[in-house]
Amino acid sequence: MIINDISLARKALLNDDVVAIPTETVYGLAGNAYSEKAIRKIFALKNRPFYNPLIVHIASVAQLPTIAKDIPALALQLAATFWPGPLTLLLKKQQVIPDLVTAGKDTVAVRVPNHTVTQQLLRELDFPLVAPSANPFGSISPTTSAHVFQYFNDAIPIILEGGPCIKGVESTIIGFEGDVPVLYRLGAIATEAIEQITGPLQKVTHAKNQPNAPGMLNRHYAPHTTTYLTDNVWQLVQQFPNQKIGLLLWKEKAHEQANVYSITLSSTANMEEAAANLYASLHQLDDMHLDVIIAERLPDSDLGKTINDRLQRATQQW
Repeated sequence: MIINDISLARKALLNDDVVAIPTETVYGLAGNAYSEKAIRKIFALKNRPFYNPLIVHIASVAQLPTIAKDIPALALQLAATFWPGPLTLLLKKQQVIPDLVTAGKDTVAVRVPNHTVTQQLLRELDFPLVAPSANPFGSISPTTSAHVFQYFNDAIPIILEGGPCIKGVESTIIGFEGDVPVLYRLGAIATEAIEQITGPLQKVTHAKNQPNAPGMLNRHYAPHTTTYLTDNVWQLVQQFPNQKIGLLLWKEKAHEQANVYSITLSSTANMEEAAANLYASLHQLDDMHLDVIIAERLPDSDLGKTINDRLQRATQQW
């Protein structure tokens, strides 16, 4: 049920139920971060492996010491710059955080979401929320309430309406190895912006299993339709004669062909617009019962790195 009533969502969360919530990045499947009952419901609904940790969402940086300890000064500087917003910090966890949240590791991923609905909800709760993306494990992340309902229907009793997600891709995850800042996941904040504060980042962004942070698995964010990522869209189109093809293009519009349907991420070559449109465009193409989707690789700079990362994990290379 898609609703606007925050009080009903609060009541459900107090009862250890799971609620879908909007954030600026993607919609999340939220539960009490201190409740193993709620956390297990999330893992079960998503069919998510327990070795993949969750992100804890808090209302403000003032709550951070209740979740994490031994917080580096650089982490606090990043929080002061980017919170509320799409930055997740990977820090040493407080004992109050269940091992189920962190996949048994001694670190916890935490952020302050920048969405008025979820901010209000968090302020009305006396516990933080874990909230992985509200989709079955490995599939395209949801950026509208309709995407969530399409995935889960009534298996989630409450989906809080928050409109389309303005960032459209997940948060950037930064951790620390000693005093060295580490990029664990590319996200909605470009690494260039973060490195203005941190200096050069060490990069550890992929893992086959046992990831240190959410969103590091090699295969993720994938449509049901066979999808390819390429630098040469039109050459690849020729490999699929007489098939229904969907094109996900960076900025150029497609030539009209009877068997080709195209979506352009940003006709003005705006990276933020392209990121905001990415998952919604993949959902749209995936719902068209196409034979194949062909995605165009973006310039490998700014948020283009993030979009290419998501497409690379969702597609076959060509």
